[in-house]
Amino acid sequence: MKPRNTSRGKPQSCCFGLLAVIFLISLSYLTMSKTSMLRFSVVNSQLPPMTNGNTSDMASDVHPVTEDSSIRSQGLETEEAELGRSLACELKDGQCETGHGRMVVKNSSTVVDQDPTRVMASSDELVFNEEERRDNVKPGRKPICDLSNTKSDICEADGDVRIIGKDTHMIYVANSEFSNRETGESWTIKPYARKWDKGSGAKVREVTMKLVKSHGEDKHCDVNHTVPALVFAIGGWTGNFFHDFADVLVPLFETSYHFEAEVQFLIVNIKPLWINKYHKYFEKLSRYKIIDYDNDDRVHCFKQVTLGLRCDQGDFTINPSKDPYGYTMADFTKFTRSAYSLKRDHPVRPGEQAGKKPRILIVTRKATRKFTNVKEIVRMAKKVGFNAVVTEADANITRFSQVVNSCDVMMGVHGSGLTNIVFLPTHSVVIQVVPWGNLDWIAGNYFRDPSRQMKLHYLEYSINEEETTLSELYPRDHAVFKDPMSLHHQGWDTFSRIFLVEQNVKLDVRKFRPVLEHALQLLREQQYR
Repeated sequence: MKPRNTSRGKPQSCCFGLLAVIFLISLSYLTMSKTSMLRFSVVNSQLPPMTNGNTSDMASDVHPVTEDSSIRSQGLETEEAELGRSLACELKDGQCETGHGRMVVKNSSTVVDQDPTRVMASSDELVFNEEERRDNVKPGRKPICDLSNTKSDICEADGDVRIIGKDTHMIYVANSEFSNRETGESWTIKPYARKWDKGSGAKVREVTMKLVKSHGEDKHCDVNHTVPALVFAIGGWTGNFFHDFADVLVPLFETSYHFEAEVQFLIVNIKPLWINKYHKYFEKLSRYKIIDYDNDDRVHCFKQVTLGLRCDQGDFTINPSKDPYGYTMADFTKFTRSAYSLKRDHPVRPGEQAGKKPRILIVTRKATRKFTNVKEIVRMAKKVGFNAVVTEADANITRFSQVVNSCDVMMGVHGSGLTNIVFLPTHSVVIQVVPWGNLDWIAGNYFRDPSRQMKLHYLEYSINEEETTLSELYPRDHAVFKDPMSLHHQGWDTFSRIFLVEQNVKLDVRKFRPVLEHALQLLREQQYR
């Protein structure tokens, strides 16, 4: 059989091959060109890049937890805003719109997804997928308001910003590039980091941010500022030591520290005595005199403004994975030691220096949940190997912070006084004594988790029926002992009256001794050097 003659097929095959090569070269050129255009658009964005980094004091002076919305924003349904639910977003023209209207996002510099706590990427690190390209998402855009956090709302804006206080409490943001749809939109929030708490929200004034095309003659600048503005409130439950930190000082650090003190604070519900009490924090976070937002009728002009404070959804904590700068509670305590010029960063290691024993601070209370046998506790602490310091928390923060920082272990009954752990050296030990009445979760939420985030060793001792003075007020067959949770369910007044106000603690020092020994052992095992 003769072989088939294939000579006629060669020119046709060559032609097809040449066309294929030309097509691939053209496709490659178009793809590279499109990619370059997208990268150029992102890199040349005018937005400043963000760096990717990684309830009340219920058992002390706490208030009942009731849900409330301090949010009023155009197109938002109050119920969804209160609950802070994660709702899927549909991107259209750079805006995040939901069927429930919980969240409005403009100028987004990152992809908006179903996770409202997702960290924003910097403008030169954005990646757009095919779905986003189909929706014509514009790169380099930034959100105006994030209402997704159940604890705090925060609005950020760049442009020609005019801030008017006193009776108006308005922030106007002008940009000629705003569309007709965008102009007129506004967000009204209470800039205090406890928006779900009806009791605290009632004490905080609202502030509105509104988008406009331009400013009228009635809003001419009285004062021009060259640094960004941060508007927030110190109302709510401030005055309670725990809430001072959980609701204001920690969120303020998280929101403003990256400005490196180049930021102007405008404070709603200002309390001069309170500001003076914590003046070292404010002086460390801003170089500029605080503006009393409620009583200043001038028009202040800025190029950048933040309304509200960024915070974790828990109390007295920072989640570094959700913080745009990766801050931690350990960063906050380091900052605190610097602000108050505290000398010790680490505790004593027993036996390291001859004759030097570690110090234990026993925090006492005057009225409720106080130790009734302090002398016995001191004797046991000395037997174990500590030098004991007994004192109540001092209203003079500068003085008391020095006392706390001089100690290696701190112990006390659950209450706001334990907030002083922020002054302890890193790797020190915290011992929380939990009163009777199923308070373990509350105690842990407010101090166990924060302690660990501060890189402190945490120990917990829950007292039994024999160690509570409630046994002197109620028979053993009472619900106080048989079913404490049934009293929780009767509401805040009943719960707080019995377990927080009427109760004192008489520690069984023999049972408590192993806790002290464990604390000493933790100090011996320190690996901080």
